[in-house]
Amino acid sequence: MPAVSVQTEDFDISQEIAALKRGCHDVGAVVTFTGTVRDMDGCLKAMTLEHYPGMTEKQLKAIVGEANMRWPLQACRVIHRYGRLEPGENIVLVVTMSAHRHAAFQAAEFLMDFLKSRAPFWKNEETKTGTKWVDARESDTKALDRWQQ
Repeated sequence: MPAVSVQTEDFDISQEIAALKRGCHDVGAVVTFTGTVRDMDGCLKAMTLEHYPGMTEKQLKAIVGEANMRWPLQACRVIHRYGRLEPGENIVLVVTMSAHRHAAFQAAEFLMDFLKSRAPFWKNEETKTGTKWVDARESDTKALDRWQQ
């Protein structure tokens, strides 16, 4: 199973966890994060995510590699969707597995902070009044700063 997938298809969280755990008997902690499309004010019809194939996977694999260097992980899985997604649909899945919860939680947070601020995805929101590109939020960039060595 690849550590990283960038895809249009939805994912099944329990199947992804089961596949990662298969044969791993030294796992004491499984941490998951699932990001979904949210409609904060009742106006969002859909969000379209675009990316550069090849470059996106390369950058995601690099950050998964960094997480594996920083923490003793038995397994790690990142799935990020692209294309047109409607409110409530899954966007991203991060799964980290380690012998101890501390490493699994920290690695998952590290990966999500990177995905929110540096992953090469572009988001376009479709609302009742038109479309607009979503800018990166300063709070997401600041969250990534804590991981700088």
